[in-house]
Amino acid sequence: MSLTLAIVGRPNVGKSTLFNRLVGKRLALVDDQPGVTRDLREGQGRLGDLRFTVIDTAGLEDATDDSLEGRMRRLTERAVDMADVCLFMLDARVGVTPTDEMFAEILRKRSKHVILAANKAEGNAADAGVLEAYNLGLGEPVRLSGEHGEGMTDLYSQLMPLADAAEEQAVEEAPETDIELDEDGEGETPMITAEKPLQVAVVGRPNAGKSTLINKIIGEDRLLTGPEAGITRDAISLRIDWADPDGDSTPMRIFDTAGMRKKAKVQEKLEKLSVSDGLRAVKFAEVVVVLLDAAIPFEQQDLRIADLAEREGRAVVVAINKWDIEEDKQEKLRDLKESFERLLPQLRGAPLVTVSAKTGRGLERLRAAILRAHDIWNRRVPTAALNRWLTAMLEQHPPPAPQGRRIKLRYMTQVKTRPPGFVVMCSHPDKMPASYTRYLVNGLRESFDMPGTPIRLTLRGQGDKNPYKGRRKKNAGALAKHLKGRA
Repeated sequence: MSLTLAIVGRPNVGKSTLFNRLVGKRLALVDDQPGVTRDLREGQGRLGDLRFTVIDTAGLEDATDDSLEGRMRRLTERAVDMADVCLFMLDARVGVTPTDEMFAEILRKRSKHVILAANKAEGNAADAGVLEAYNLGLGEPVRLSGEHGEGMTDLYSQLMPLADAAEEQAVEEAPETDIELDEDGEGETPMITAEKPLQVAVVGRPNAGKSTLINKIIGEDRLLTGPEAGITRDAISLRIDWADPDGDSTPMRIFDTAGMRKKAKVQEKLEKLSVSDGLRAVKFAEVVVVLLDAAIPFEQQDLRIADLAEREGRAVVVAINKWDIEEDKQEKLRDLKESFERLLPQLRGAPLVTVSAKTGRGLERLRAAILRAHDIWNRRVPTAALNRWLTAMLEQHPPPAPQGRRIKLRYMTQVKTRPPGFVVMCSHPDKMPASYTRYLVNGLRESFDMPGTPIRLTLRGQGDKNPYKGRRKKNAGALAKHLKGRA
């Protein structure tokens, strides 16, 4: 489900009614009184065989101050920026108003695709309003009745080509993971290019400073920030060329995600959808930056987020924000490193970078850590080097012998990258204790310089390939038969 559709328009034109029809539930409040919807509401839309994300927005009003109406308008404009398609609704029975004309001009400038919909278009009383809609310069209006379900076929025909294009784009932008290698560990490494930028997701608890950090990286206030927790509601991706002090730039797509709180505290339906959107961003990333607040680092939710990124097989960088207000920096950093090693042993050696999203300090180190983590995520080890290493590890610490049966590790090779994946051929793989597997994984990290990245180690049974097995018994039988014949 890659297409996002935002329903926008003046108050009381029927946006929430259509939203409820598309999601098939009465998620949004509907009333004749204008201004019932004040926040963004997300749902999973369905129209024929199309599946998409649909956003119900507050009514657009001519207000740009910090009043409730002004804040609602800014939130709606943000939904316009996020969405792949905007469905601009007007009331066909009222006709085109000056406010409709003003917002049509805004949508022409800000939205990638606009579908004009004349709602409440059932009956002859709407004909004049539908004709007026042509004057907005947004193409032919779709005649709809959100309440009675009329015009859904026409809406489907408008959305279908856009959904197909969004699906193709999602496939192109999805990162390549679990790339298989041949016996020699050879395989094509995906290059970072403008067409295939490095994909980075910034995740963390609410109010850790994710949007502020990304604004500082890109050098402009593209994302809404503030002291209130939970401002960001959807995963938003931004394309940048992040340059180092020498001017060398790396194309990146950075995902800003909603803050992820403990499940018990996630009560609002919208926040649940926001968190799931953040989880999707982790799956679409190559490197995940887990942003922590220096004042309250490594809470349970931080550990869950980092563990999720590791289980998804993504490279992880831990960034400690708000470092500028920390007083005893050396002691704090020492405590953070100790806590990190103890609480996240599966990410041992992952880079831990201190930053200040407010002042911009530490951003160069963060960029270098992201690129190094990506490089390690693509790391390849030759088979010959792996087997020499395995022999040394076995001599240093032989595998156990459960029930008196010694486990023999015969051969090792790397079969995948992104993240690195290895296979060890051995006898009795099901009897190998987890502690010995961890011993091998930690040894791989240290010996082949792969700190922090997820490592997949698979033990695979290998049948006895002894070519002489069974031949002794067969030869003995043939000899006995021969001697009997001679006798």
